[in-house]
Amino acid sequence: MPFNLHHAAAVPVRALAWLGRQGTRAIAALVFVGLAAPTLGAWMKPFLGEAIFLLLCVSFMRVDMASLRANLRRPGIVIAATAWTTLAVPLIVGVVSLAVGLDHRSPDLFLALMLQAVASPMMAAPALAALMGLDATLVLITLVTSTALIPFTAPLLIFIFVGPVLTLSPLALGLKLAAILGGSLLVAAAIRRIVGGAAIRRHKEPIDGFNVIVLFVFVAAIMGSVTTSFLADPAGVIVLALFAFVVFAALLGATLLIFRAIGDERALALGLMVSQRNMGLMLAATDGALPGLTWLYFALAQFPIYLSPQLLKPLARRLTVRSAEANGLPVEAGDGRPRSATRVR
Repeated sequence: MPFNLHHAAAVPVRALAWLGRQGTRAIAALVFVGLAAPTLGAWMKPFLGEAIFLLLCVSFMRVDMASLRANLRRPGIVIAATAWTTLAVPLIVGVVSLAVGLDHRSPDLFLALMLQAVASPMMAAPALAALMGLDATLVLITLVTSTALIPFTAPLLIFIFVGPVLTLSPLALGLKLAAILGGSLLVAAAIRRIVGGAAIRRHKEPIDGFNVIVLFVFVAAIMGSVTTSFLADPAGVIVLALFAFVVFAALLGATLLIFRAIGDERALALGLMVSQRNMGLMLAATDGALPGLTWLYFALAQFPIYLSPQLLKPLARRLTVRSAEANGLPVEAGDGRPRSATRVR
């Protein structure tokens, strides 16, 4: 390749690598960029499906095969995590909401909470876990198993707690999810076969940077209405945002306590996955026919999702160091990651 052409091709790769090195700081910044550019969000909305597909391709492509085999040899953890996020979480949210009378006090918020609870984890969850240096393979496996169940569990649970106010089509949703998951798996397998796992690990930083760019599509597409709502009712928006953080923290903390026996680091990875619900999927399943307060809560719930990787990174680093020391692995100075840990890079 001529020098000039080679140099030109290297520029975007270096830019992606720089963005990838920003990691969780870049993820946190996405929220505020999305708030400041609502017009950009309108342009991004038509590409939401493609963004989900790309994120899954990257997650499947970066699967650590040793960790995958280890998780499949011990499926109990995956089964327990799937049951927790798919059945236990929506049942607990529904029962608690009914017990405090939220269905009568604020039906629109109750609907938002139930849609959040019955949703599968975000398809970007493995990418966020990888950016934090956590076990993204366990997150990805549990994401796939729980997502496969959502077409059957979500409509049933919504009907039980909310009633026949929504028209969720299990067949259409199931076929759509199967196409997304199956297609991304095939594309990722082809990429791994062509370029090899070593090359993928070697280009970790540019791939992280690419993840950040694709993640921006999620934020920009849903944050457009927040600024207008804040100007109309700042106190109400602040209270609702704080409530979204409380819900996020409750899901994260409960998962950490329940799965602490498998190790704090892996429990944190599962906690992030469980607390990061794919509310965009529920928007698509309902064709966006939701009340204004439900939409606003969905938008505000993106704040804890995208700020948490930066806020929780010091905790993740401490847990990673502790795990490395327990397994006799050397630890890099600086970021605290083990040199030879078996997790997605």
